[in-house]
Amino acid sequence: MAKKPDKKVDVSQLLAQDMYANDALGAPTEEGDPEYPVVITIAREYGTDAHEIGIALQERLGIPLYDNELLIRAARRADTVVDKVAPYDEAVAAEMMAFLPDRFDSRTMADKLFENLRQVILDVGSSESCIIIGRLSDYILRDNPNLINVFVTAPLAERIEIVQARRGVSEQKALKLIKRMQRNRELFYKRYSAGKTKLRLGKDLMVNRALFGVEGCCEIIAKAYEVKMRELGRM
Repeated sequence: MAKKPDKKVDVSQLLAQDMYANDALGAPTEEGDPEYPVVITIAREYGTDAHEIGIALQERLGIPLYDNELLIRAARRADTVVDKVAPYDEAVAAEMMAFLPDRFDSRTMADKLFENLRQVILDVGSSESCIIIGRLSDYILRDNPNLINVFVTAPLAERIEIVQARRGVSEQKALKLIKRMQRNRELFYKRYSAGKTKLRLGKDLMVNRALFGVEGCCEIIAKAYEVKMRELGRM
């Protein structure tokens, strides 16, 4: 009896199924939904200064950009002094390291602020097309089928130069800051997604600032946005 040929396995499909096996995480969606706005989320390696790309996108696409504004809104919801939230995105991961399993019911100020931040992102991301930088927005808005998740990267040497110029520090201090802040961002993702996603995971686009520059990265992301808008009949 002739042996049946082995069925060809789509490895990428298996990986996707495994990645999204948890129902709470949501599943990748190829088709858009006219009921949802098109939202661009930008995760980034520390030192890529992705805010510049966000500003360029805002001007190119004519949609609002949310970065520190989200923290201010969250602080107002929580009746928190705005000055206290300025370092939140950068320092929260350091605080959370003291958060032990046997203290799971305790809630730090950072945890309470994150809950407000999450609600602000949900409100903004469900009401208008916009650009949101960081703050785990790709995970928080995972149920939006019109989401475009972007990751901005650059070689370490390039990021060191950017941090040196922005902060006025030595090369050694810039490197130390990049490593610490990058680790904090990764821990932030792990903590507030309950380990269900990572900083680099589940992105639709990855753009290299060193290779394409601010305008080039903006052009690539804008094209993806325009394609999605045309698919939805909004352009």
